Amino acid sequence: MKFHLIDKIEQINPGKEIIARKTLSLAEEYLADHFPIFPVMPGVLMLEALVQAAAWLVRIEQNFSKSIVVLTEARNVRYGNFVTPGRALTVRAELINIDGNLATFKGTGAVDENQQAVQGRFILRSFNVADIAPSAGAADERIIAQLKERFKLIGGPDALEAYRETSSQSG
Repeated sequence: MKFHLIDKIEQINPGKEIIARKTLSLAEEYLADHFPIFPVMPGVLMLEALVQAAAWLVRIEQNFSKSIVVLTEARNVRYGNFVTPGRALTVRAELINIDGNLATFKGTGAVDENQQAVQGRFILRSFNVADIAPSAGAADERIIAQLKERFKLIGGPDALEAYRETSSQSG
């Protein structure tokens, strides 16, 4: 099962940072098992929301040339406030360094924008399926096409356009 933990990209500053949001709904499947009497977003999914936001920044930097972006390392991850149904987790991933297929980030997540829920540093690795199985190269094209569609659905192009408008007015 794949969880999509970014509902909307709020802001993109290419090469620097991304801010995105996940509004938690009581309809989330995992809440039925994660403290049914007091449903909260699991900490590992808060971290995954940070990773998913950062992955969009990596894809933009690489012009959607890689089909897969995965977490390879997480350090100093700390948790604070719970994310309960009806509340929003706003994540901010700041790009520290990108070197080839590895990208290092510092990330934070806050509930209702002001109560720290998660923070940490992490490294993402990007690659194509064809790098591992050359005969499966067509899968990369399909995956990238799906990612571009999802990027549209969560407001990525609008966030990029807003950044371009803002930077052209200030420059």
